Amino acid sequence: MVDDKSISISTHSSAQTRKLGAALGRLLQPGHVVLLSGELGAGKTTFTQGVAEGLGVIGEVTSPTFTLVAEYTGRIPLVHADLYRLGADAEAVWQTGLEDYLEGEAAVLIEWPEAIADDVQDALFVRIERAPMPRLDERDFLCRAKGPGSFALLDEWVKQWLF
Repeated sequence: MVDDKSISISTHSSAQTRKLGAALGRLLQPGHVVLLSGELGAGKTTFTQGVAEGLGVIGEVTSPTFTLVAEYTGRIPLVHADLYRLGADAEAVWQTGLEDYLEGEAAVLIEWPEAIADDVQDALFVRIERAPMPRLDERDFLCRAKGPGSFALLDEWVKQWLF
C-alpha cells in the first residue's frame, strides 16, 4: 500500500519504462488524469507509449508538441496533451479546451502540466528523472497522488508493478 500518497519507482531500460507505462495503462479508467513531467529527453514519450499499449491503442503514439492534443482509441479513449509550447500560461492552456477532456469519458495524460497542476483536483503526478552518467537508460519515477481516485490508482499500480 502507498501510505503517504507518494512513491519512487526505478526503471533500468527504455523497454522497462514502456512496461511500467503499460502497467499503468491497464489500470486507467475514464476520468483518470496523469500529469507527466520531466526534462526534455527524460522518457515521457516512451512512458506514454507504454500507457497507450496498456490501453490497447493500436498505431503510433507520438508527443503532440505541435498539435497540443492527440486522441487515441483503445479499451477506453486516451487523450494525450503536450503543453510544452504553452509554458506557464495557464489561461492559454485552459483556452485549448483541455477542461472538457478532464470532464469527459477518457483517461487524460498531460505532459508539461506545471501551468495547471494546482487546478486539477484529482490527478496522479509522475515526474521522470534521468539517472546520472553512466546509467543512461535508468529513470526514476517520482509518483504522487492528489485526490482519492489517483490515490487508489497509484496504490493499485504499485501493487501490479511490485508484486
